[in-house]
Amino acid sequence: MLKIVLSFLFMSFAFTAQASAQDASRLAKDLTPVGGERMGNGKDIPAWTGGLKQSKSHKSGDFHSNPYFREKPLFTINQTNMEEHKDRLSLGSQKLLKQFPSMELPIYKTHRSASYPDYVYKGIKDNIDSSSLMKFGAGVEGARISSPFPIPQNGLEVLWNHTLRFRGQSISFEASTVNVNAAGSRSVTLRDYQYYFGYSDPELTTADLNNKIFFLKRKTLAPSSQAGGITLVHETLDQVRSPRKSWIYVPGQRRIRRTPDLNHDTPDISTNSLRTIDQVDMFNGAPTYYDWKLLGKQEMYVPYNSYLLHSGDLTIEDITGPAHLNPKLLRYEAHRVWIVEATLRVGMQHRYAKRRYYFDEDSWSIVYAEEYDAKGDLWQFTEAHLINYFEVPLVFSTLENTYDFKDGRYFVEGLDNDRGATYDYSVEYSLRDFTTSAVRREARR
Repeated sequence: MLKIVLSFLFMSFAFTAQASAQDASRLAKDLTPVGGERMGNGKDIPAWTGGLKQSKSHKSGDFHSNPYFREKPLFTINQTNMEEHKDRLSLGSQKLLKQFPSMELPIYKTHRSASYPDYVYKGIKDNIDSSSLMKFGAGVEGARISSPFPIPQNGLEVLWNHTLRFRGQSISFEASTVNVNAAGSRSVTLRDYQYYFGYSDPELTTADLNNKIFFLKRKTLAPSSQAGGITLVHETLDQVRSPRKSWIYVPGQRRIRRTPDLNHDTPDISTNSLRTIDQVDMFNGAPTYYDWKLLGKQEMYVPYNSYLLHSGDLTIEDITGPAHLNPKLLRYEAHRVWIVEATLRVGMQHRYAKRRYYFDEDSWSIVYAEEYDAKGDLWQFTEAHLINYFEVPLVFSTLENTYDFKDGRYFVEGLDNDRGATYDYSVEYSLRDFTTSAVRREARR
């Protein structure tokens, strides 16, 4: 059983529904501007001192140099020594090591590199006084820019901190997804992505957003049998009142049409149905199928500062092995994470009966996700390998991977290493770039 180590910051449910003005002052004192603990643990987790500084010289779209390139692993955890370290290993990490003798976790020196623009810090502080959960936790009112609950009181507030975390405003990139079957064979799909996170654009009003969080336009480039297909998504905030809207353009039909509702446990066909739609970005969509319990905070080894995986000199074959990612390219560090457990509500149906999530305290990003079946067995394990995109700056994954312990398959997304460029945050999108008319224009190119 995973030992939950509570920290002094975990205040259980003794707080009121909203943080007080006194709590807001903590963001300039014992807490970081995002809500993490400023102090270290006196051992291997250092104090937060501002994270990586914004780089004025880095060109957006270029791969990021590794700020810690001189460092070597302090030690490596594998199947033979994992018992010595299990108090800092998620159940998913433990099962991964047990199932694959060739898998290793290289543990490096911890760097609390998370940092964000000043207007994001201001937005988070402003959210303290204005943010509140909607009925049943279906959404959040009174929040903008980034995470609404820097001093969370329950599991739903922690979850919404991830869902609404700052991921930039406009992003453009090309990346591959890779499905690896139990025999080690790969199938690769290349797509072009355009995102506009309207929720984080200070120029838009709540009325402009009209219950939207972000907008996505995704075009398939390869293989040739799928090339030209375009998906348009309008991600809504309160998905009970207004489910996400999505459209698809099929080249052979030469028209754009609405798709059926894509939510909850709808199979994600881009993963060969290994994952469900709500596993994209670790978790997305309405949280109303589950009861969310905040278990506390723990020190754990998690994927962090994964610049080795981010290199533009790597190929898909370098990164994806026959059973798991190449451990020589991985980096894990000791960080504090919030742990939230989701249990399927009575009367609801979903292929995952229980789920457990681990949230980085310095970015609210989910770094690990565990999915359990109706028997209580651990079915799948997902990792998000984080870096600081220091030209903005912000923390986001460079890739995500999901292991299916039943089938022996795994899935990876975000592989842009062989594209010659990575996320471009210098692009400027607006609402008009994400209409059905915009998709038709895109299809004619």
